[in-house]
Amino acid sequence: MLDTADFTARLREIIAEHLPLEGPLLPILHAVQAEWGHVPEAAVPVIANALNLGRAEVHGVVTFYHDFRHVPAGRTVVKVCAAEACQAQGGRDLVQATLKAFGLKDYGTTLDGKVTVEPIYCLGLCACGPAALVGDRLLGRATAQSIGEEVLS
Repeated sequence: MLDTADFTARLREIIAEHLPLEGPLLPILHAVQAEWGHVPEAAVPVIANALNLGRAEVHGVVTFYHDFRHVPAGRTVVKVCAAEACQAQGGRDLVQATLKAFGLKDYGTTLDGKVTVEPIYCLGLCACGPAALVGDRLLGRATAQSIGEEVLS
């Protein structure tokens, strides 16, 4: 992360860019995450103060929405569908095989920071389950092998 002065200065720029918007909290949080790959805890009080909100309110929004991260994700994010249709087509087995392929016991990021595996609830490929999203590429009838190949490409 940047040093404290640079971080605070850039954060204030992001806030100022989005402050004129109606309901600027979500756009600010998205911009912060785009800048640093996550919403750093140090950003919460600065954002709260700028928007005249309580820290708990900002923290509550960050923790409520699953797309906001508290720590940076791996270079490649693999989202495996955990919805019922994909589960019925082998989704649970796909999750376990994918985690094993990347040396993980549960959802999370590999020690080398290359891959983050996480659940997602419906990718809209119900007829082609189990489904996965590797970066921005959708995979229907996904296997641990096809996911691994996509990560390497």
